[in-house]
Amino acid sequence: MPKIRSRATRPPAAVERLTRTFRALGDPARSRIVLALSQDERCVSDLAEIAGLSLSATSHQLRILRDLDLVTVRRAGKNHLYALNESAPFARALAHLVREAA
Repeated sequence: MPKIRSRATRPPAAVERLTRTFRALGDPARSRIVLALSQDERCVSDLAEIAGLSLSATSHQLRILRDLDLVTVRRAGKNHLYALNESAPFARALAHLVREAA
């Protein structure tokens, strides 16, 4: 039988979002992507090579990071260039931490 939480014990939306973010960053491929994007914006093919994934798998990982507002994309001709979203507070802090660790 599933455990039912009362309203008083449910985590607020911010905590749930933070949990999803840390869970996403716990994946080694996504961590490699974030590290690469902390250095410079990159296209999907560059990120696929860095992460050791197919183009499709890399796009899927980028979609997860975009949904969490950690990554932005801009179009440059036929290419899509990805970068860390440094306008989002958590992404800005993450970029700082990654640069310090590298």
